[in-house]
Amino acid sequence: MPEREDDHLTPATRLLEKRREMSEVEQALAAQKEEFQMKMESLQQRKEELERKEYQLKESLLKFDKFLKENDSKRARAVKKANDEKELKKQKDKEIDKLREETSVYAKQREKLQKKLDKQTIYQKYLDRTLEAAEDFSEIREVIARHDTLTATHEDLLDREQSNQEKVEKQKQDLMRYTEDKHNQILSYNNQLSGLQTRLDKAQSEAVHWESKWTHIKNTAAKKTLVLGRIKMATHNLFLLVNKHQKGGQMEPTDDTNEQLNKIQTFIQDLSQITTEIKRTEAAMGTTSVAGASSQ
Repeated sequence: MPEREDDHLTPATRLLEKRREMSEVEQALAAQKEEFQMKMESLQQRKEELERKEYQLKESLLKFDKFLKENDSKRARAVKKANDEKELKKQKDKEIDKLREETSVYAKQREKLQKKLDKQTIYQKYLDRTLEAAEDFSEIREVIARHDTLTATHEDLLDREQSNQEKVEKQKQDLMRYTEDKHNQILSYNNQLSGLQTRLDKAQSEAVHWESKWTHIKNTAAKKTLVLGRIKMATHNLFLLVNKHQKGGQMEPTDDTNEQLNKIQTFIQDLSQITTEIKRTEAAMGTTSVAGASSQ
């Protein structure tokens, strides 16, 4: 008879234990979901920061284009780079949307699991209702013990009891299989969440990489702007020097660097032509002097 009492107690006790374990798993899933949500918010902030930097990049490119209008090839490369970064941002946005969709799918799967868990609580509710109906008992364990005593005193119900025992054992095995299946599903979800975390870390790393490239672009643009300013200053000073030595009236003042370079080029060409004519004249005079000396 003691072995029969242990068989009655073990299924109820294990059912309560499994129910507690499922509650702990649910809490763990909720904590992981909250952590994932925080990381998604952090990724959204990085996205907004990238958009702000994209706007600043466009503004810098416009200013850069204003100073380097004569260099169409460099401007085209800068515009292409901006478009490539914009396309990259679109790809990252698509990945974020995909992650959100996957999170929604996981939430629906968790809801299904919760519904199945709720169906299993029928056994606990049955014991609770039995305890409420029997005023002589204060605990579920007492109800089970009383049931064992009544079974022992009524031998004519042994066959029926045996059948009930088989059903309880089958339900216990079903519950164990169900719990194992759900545990495997939870492990699978954890692996998927780990994969998503890896992708999120990779996206954040790429964002830092593009931020570094943006800093390099700004530094390069600043250096080229400084060089252009020096070239314009040297051209202006040379223009003033040429204008100062210009005979027959000074050239009309202008602030256009291209026009200054054209006038400087014209001056140099004229000066080269004059120098060539002087050398030719000197050469001719030297030849005449030599011929006269020979005739004497």
